[in-house]
Amino acid sequence: MESKSKTFKYLVPVFALCVFMLVIYGAYVPHKSAETQTVICIKFKPGTTPQDVEKHMRDFASMKNNVKDVVAYSAGRVQKTDAADSQFDVIHYLTFRTNEGAQEYPANADRKAFVKSNESNWENVLELNSSIEK
Repeated sequence: MESKSKTFKYLVPVFALCVFMLVIYGAYVPHKSAETQTVICIKFKPGTTPQDVEKHMRDFASMKNNVKDVVAYSAGRVQKTDAADSQFDVIHYLTFRTNEGAQEYPANADRKAFVKSNESNWENVLELNSSIEK
């Protein structure tokens, strides 16, 4: 019983010190908010296989890790609300820390390789940049 209370006495100050260090770190590290979001909508050609669509989604998700200033990424399939065909099939959202990062995105070598390996399956692509209102 004595060893448990002794261990507990040592762990409490260590835990308190860790919490204190996290608070100090959060107070002194400047956090810059994101400035720009890029939305990429893609319509696949008829006959594109589900495996090709999955490859596209995986390739994009891994490609965004090599793009400068990306602070957030999400993607999804367009939800069809009626029997009519949707204009697009998937949407990718990239959030950039800086406007410069968003402007450099089209020239990124990994993006160019992604486009080259996937564009044969695309029928229509729409890319939009928007500023993030604060």
